[in-house]
Amino acid sequence: MIKRPYIIAALLIAAGIFVFINSSKDVSSYANFNEAYGNRVKVVGTLSKDKPMEYDPENKPNEFSFVMKDDKNVEKKVVLQQPKPQDFEMSEQIVVTGTLKEDVFYADEILMKCPSKYKDEEIAVKSNSI
Repeated sequence: MIKRPYIIAALLIAAGIFVFINSSKDVSSYANFNEAYGNRVKVVGTLSKDKPMEYDPENKPNEFSFVMKDDKNVEKKVVLQQPKPQDFEMSEQIVVTGTLKEDVFYADEILMKCPSKYKDEEIAVKSNSI
């Protein structure tokens, strides 16, 4: 007869393997828009502030679109399957995760690097120390 601690250990090992396999599926590599066709990737870029943003919270609360420029200066429309992030226009850098289909990047995740409120103070401290 198999002892109870061995059964519990086997179940814990199986659960650990299951969690590891499921978490490894979401690993996306970094790319630019030209490399993103058909693959789930992360694209780093900046908001094209001269292009329109579209967000209709009443009719499509989980769809926000904007134009982004990647590190190769290629611009693409990005459709984010989430509400518009707060202070989006202030972002210095954007990382979107998703796939490029028919010249539109469909993102389900977004990370934004916003300007630091301490940036001016850092510059002042550095200039005073010289």
